[in-house]
This record gives sequence, structure tokens and C-alpha cells, in this order.
Amino acid sequence: MTDLSSFPIASRWPAKHPDRLQLYSLNTPNGVKVSIMLEELGLPYEAHLVDIGKNESKAPEFESLNPNGKIPAIVDPDGPGGQPIGLFESGAILLYLAEKTGRFLPKDEAKRWETIQWLFFQMAGIGPMFGQVGFFHKFAGREYEDKRPLQRYVDESKRLLGVLDRQLAGHDWIVGDEYTIADIATLGWVNNLITFYGARELVGFDAFANVAAWLERGMSRPAVQRGLKIPSRD
Repeated sequence: MTDLSSFPIASRWPAKHPDRLQLYSLNTPNGVKVSIMLEELGLPYEAHLVDIGKNESKAPEFESLNPNGKIPAIVDPDGPGGQPIGLFESGAILLYLAEKTGRFLPKDEAKRWETIQWLFFQMAGIGPMFGQVGFFHKFAGREYEDKRPLQRYVDESKRLLGVLDRQLAGHDWIVGDEYTIADIATLGWVNNLITFYGARELVGFDAFANVAAWLERGMSRPAVQRGLKIPSRD
């Protein structure tokens, strides 16, 4: 049986199936990137709910795997050379799983780098900006009298949606006709912006017809629907 005792996180969230990939996460826009990817791949894995509302991602056991104290993180018992490996940062995890399985990252070198650049576009732009819209529109920031921060992030989110809309013109997925980790990384954030954050009208989402059609295509994938609910909060 695989021994995960060298990973302190396994003492806080014990593995029932230590031979499977271990996911430590919550179904937030960042967390679902990895659960969607795992569902798309069909890899056997075990999901552990890390309740960020209870500050569990700041627990020493979790920070032993991710010193930045953010979900998601994984332990793969079958890492490089057959040795266990722990990873954090959702974009890095997507790249690792794509390289490990040879899926959702184009084989063509130019398309591969194009995919990686759009993955970074999500990580550096869409995620942080949409998250700020959520904070200032739905959470504590909505009580701030000064509405300039909200407007700043709304304007930037509209600009980013415009960039994405132009990229999607004439094809189904972000990097052409192939569904990739760029789509997997971005779907949850765009969906969250107009559902959980309730910012559809605020950012004028319906004006971005290519993004809306892409989101509908993505949401129709069974693996995406499953991944959005993992780990379950029940």
C-alpha cells in the first residue's frame, strides 16, 4: 500500500485510498479547475474538503503542502519516477496533469505555448479581477461608501471579457477547435462571475456573445458539471 506519511497533510485529511491522487480543495473558481480536470481525465482520485471559511487552509498541515495557505493542492502518489509529489497553485497543477496524461495540452509546439499563455491570462487577469468584483459587489466591499474600487474592477473585467470575446470569434474554444486547460481554467471563473457573484448586468455580460456561447458549451460538458460540485460542501 502507498505510504503518504511523509506528507503531514495526510494526518489532518487521511486518505482512504492512498494509491489514488489526493485533492485538497473546495469548489471555488480556483478549486474547480482541478476537480474539472480530474473529472475530464477520468483519473482515480480522492477529494478532501478544505473549509476556507473555517481557515483550514491556514492549518499547519495544509501549509506543509502549500506554504501560501490557498486551495487547491494535490498529492500524486505516482509522481515523476514513480515517487509521490505534492503540488499547489491551480495553474501548475493543470499543467502537471496535462503533461502526465498527454491530454488537454496540444502536441503541436506552437499551440502548446498558445494554450499556456491563455492559461496565464486567466491566472494573472481574469481570476484576480473577477475576484475583486465579487468582493466589492457581493461581499464586505459592497458596504464601502467609495465606489471607485468597484468601478475600477468592473471596468477591467469588462475589458478582459472583451479580450476573451475577440479570441473566441470564429471558433469553439479559447485556442481554436481544441478544448484545453485554458478553457478548464477559465470556465469556473466566468460562470462564477455571473452566477454566484451576481454580476451579469454589472459587467454587461450579454454583450459578449462569443463568451456566452463558449460558456454554454463548456457548461454542457458532464465532467464540468461534476467538477463544479467537488469537493461537496455537504
